[in-house]
This record gives sequence, C-alpha cells and structure tokens, in this order.
Amino acid sequence: MTAPSLRLLIADDHAVVRAGLRALLEGAADLGVIAEASSGEEAVRLTVELTPDVVLMDLRFAGTRHGIDGVEAVRRLAAEAPGTPVVMLTSYSGRAEVVRALEAGARGYVLKAGPPEDLFRAVRSAAVGGMGLAPEVVGDLVGQVVSPVPELTQREREVVRLMADGHSNRSIADSLYLSEATVKTHLVRIYRKLGVDKRAAAVSEAVRRGLLELT
Repeated sequence: MTAPSLRLLIADDHAVVRAGLRALLEGAADLGVIAEASSGEEAVRLTVELTPDVVLMDLRFAGTRHGIDGVEAVRRLAAEAPGTPVVMLTSYSGRAEVVRALEAGARGYVLKAGPPEDLFRAVRSAAVGGMGLAPEVVGDLVGQVVSPVPELTQREREVVRLMADGHSNRSIADSLYLSEATVKTHLVRIYRKLGVDKRAAAVSEAVRRGLLELT
C-alpha cells in the first residue's frame, strides 16, 4: 500500500474529536495522521520533534487560563518550527477570531461543522503554500474589509474580562497595577471600539464578537 503523501498532526483537547478527525482524514489516500496533541504546548513540542507537513490546530483548548490557546500555539510554531503550515479547526467563525488566527500565521481556517471537503481542501492548499479558508470564513473576511472591526489590545481584553467578573474601576486598577484614570481611559477606548456606552453592553458585545469567552 502506498504511504500517504501528507503527514498530519491533530491538536484538539477532546479525544473523541481527535479520533473522528483521524478516521476522516485517513479515509483519504493522500492524508495520514502521524501524531495527536491534547494541548497547545504539546502541539508545539510534537511539531518541532516530528515535523509534520500540516498541523490541524483547535482554536481553543480547555483550561487555557493555565496554558496556551491555538492562536498562541501558532505564534510559537512560527518561531520554533517556521514554515510548518497550520490550519485552524474550530466552532467559531467570528471575524475577530479569524483575523487573530491569520495574523498569527495560520494558513487555513475551517469550521468543525463544515463539510469534510472544506477540511481536505484546506489541508492540501496549506501544504503547498496556499490558503485554505471555509466559505463562511471568506464571507467574514470580506465583511472585515468592508466594515473593519477594531481589535482590542491585550490590556483592553484584560479590562473587559475583569468587568465581566464584576470588578469596579478601582478593583481593575488594583488587579492590573494601573491608576483609576488609566482604567477610565481604557474604558473610553473599549466603548468606542465596540460601539457601546455601558459596561454590561461592552461585555456582551465582546462576547458576541468572540473577543471574550465567558466560562
């Protein structure tokens, strides 16, 4: 039997998802799975060790407050395994999520609920230096160009996260080692970027855009 021409690594924190992906991918004659990872850190380590042709990376891993998410894993791979194409496989199609992943260096973005053909196309395209994007994602990117969504900075995300947890301006300032005046300045910028004028609306809009995940 001829060996698969493309060697893949699957990174997802759900064993059932990994098993399903492996079965699906290995049903194609030119695709083979050489390893699985259950965290972003493991995905980086195995990629450096095994040099797969393409990495399929989950966008979000359980427990990422104590580890790295898929986007950060892509950034690390760009430094530690440059040239290795990564295709993001996720349930999230929001513009902000897509842009974050692509800016980090991902070569594809496919929805888990999409047809298998989208996944195959993305993997094969990424392997030869192209971009593999699901049709839904292409539509989101067109919208991004037509009506750009201002990205929150890391500090602004931290402020929104603390707001979502019910912290006051003083508490946010103490938690982030900032002055209250600086926190208020961040709030003004956050409200402007999200098009809102209240704390609750800012949190709600951040969640809607995929900038913040409530747990």
